[in-house]
Amino acid sequence: MNTFKNLTQLLDFFKDEETCKAYYEQKRWGGNVACPHCGSLKVYRTNRGFKCGEKLCYKKFTVTTQTIFENTKIGLRTWFAAMYLISTSKKGVSSLQLAEQLGITQKTAWFVLHRIREMLKDNGNEQLEGEVEVDETYVGGKNKNRHKNKKVENSQGRSAKDKTPVVGLIQRDGKVRLFVVPNTESETLHTIMGSNVAENSTVITDAYRAYNGLDSRYTHVTVKHEEGGYVIKIGDQKFHTNNIENFWSIFKRGIIGIYHFVSAKHLQRYCSEFGYRYNERELTGVKKFDIALTKVSSTRITYNTLIGK
Repeated sequence: MNTFKNLTQLLDFFKDEETCKAYYEQKRWGGNVACPHCGSLKVYRTNRGFKCGEKLCYKKFTVTTQTIFENTKIGLRTWFAAMYLISTSKKGVSSLQLAEQLGITQKTAWFVLHRIREMLKDNGNEQLEGEVEVDETYVGGKNKNRHKNKKVENSQGRSAKDKTPVVGLIQRDGKVRLFVVPNTESETLHTIMGSNVAENSTVITDAYRAYNGLDSRYTHVTVKHEEGGYVIKIGDQKFHTNNIENFWSIFKRGIIGIYHFVSAKHLQRYCSEFGYRYNERELTGVKKFDIALTKVSSTRITYNTLIGK
């Protein structure tokens, strides 16, 4: 596994489908093949895969059954390359670029990328704790850049009339979590924090009115940016929202510079992509790929679901 450090070496390592299947089989089951339908370890190997030995099941399956690779017409070698690129590219990779690099159509590349984004979402139940920075951003075109007949009145600031709000929570020296929300009202923000931030943590926000009342559950520190303050000192401790602001910078540069446009219905998947790369930021590229590979059986989205049919 540690024999490759870039895309070229990865493709040399996974030289054919059999190598890919053998590696993923070991990664998925660790030598103890289990039926994905019933979980039984009584499994027989066949010429085309496996067969469950339990009489109540007795189903055939392969190493790709109930994963994002199931029923795919694309080789695992291509999937592995796409997973490596999306998990190691700092600001993401577009479907046009991926199609050109891997020799597939743009439509196929778009579908592959969304399947990978869907599986990269954080399904962890553990709450953030310690010092947690909270902020919101808005994804969408600027009103000043629109044609006169397409401008939206009163859409500046925190208006969600023409933009989609995203709430971000980041634990100091820890993980980030992102939520696409319909609005940034107090009820919405307080509900998200109540589900994701442990009580008695220190929550750091700006002076947005919707954050008022957090001090009933948390130690709430407010950084008043409008007064020119970006760091607040309480005793010997310094508090700021610079980490979440820096994350928004990378997120926005990726949206603007790589993807150019992101529809609201797919935005949560893009958030999962950026969140995964941030949360695994300390790891090498090969380790990011390796962790991503363990997630392929967690979620599978069909093309009809993706396009809304």
